[in-house]
Amino acid sequence: MANSIQPNFKLLTSHPAHFFALGFGAGLAKKAPGTFGTVVGLPLFWLISSQALLGQLTVIGALFLVGIYFCNETGKALGLSDHGAIVWDEIVAMMLVLTFTQSQWQWWLTAFILFRLFDIWKPFPIRDCDAKIKGGFGVMFDDLLAAIYAIVSLKVLQWLSSQI
Repeated sequence: MANSIQPNFKLLTSHPAHFFALGFGAGLAKKAPGTFGTVVGLPLFWLISSQALLGQLTVIGALFLVGIYFCNETGKALGLSDHGAIVWDEIVAMMLVLTFTQSQWQWWLTAFILFRLFDIWKPFPIRDCDAKIKGGFGVMFDDLLAAIYAIVSLKVLQWLSSQI
C-alpha cells in the first residue's frame, strides 16, 4: 500500500463510482471497513427482499456488473486495485448470501458471520483468484466466491438444524 492513497470524504464525493465503491462512506472506517461494508448490504437487501428470487438475482447481478466499473475506477484513484476501503464487493456479495438465507435474524447473523469468515480467510480457490485476477472484476469475483462458500455452509447448517 506504499503507493496508494488513503481515501477520504473528498474522494468519496468526487465521483459517483467512488461513492458506491466506498459503500456510501462505510469504506472510510478506520478499522474493519469490509465488515462495515458488509453491514450496508443488510438494509440494501431488505429493499429488494419482497421481490421474487429472479428479481432479487437480477438486481444483484446488475449491482455486480456496475460494481466492476465502480471498483475499477476507485482502485485506480486509490492506486491499489483492491484497496481495503473498496467495499462494494462486500455489499453485493452479502446481498447474494441473504437471497438464500431464511428471513430470521438468527440466520441473517449466521449468514453475516459465515460471509465475513470466508471473505477474510479466503480458502481455495478464493486466495488464488484474489492474487491472480486484478481490476474491478477481480475485486468483485473473490467476494462472489466467498458468498458461494457462505451459501453452501448456510444450506448445510439449515439442513442439520432441520434434522434435530
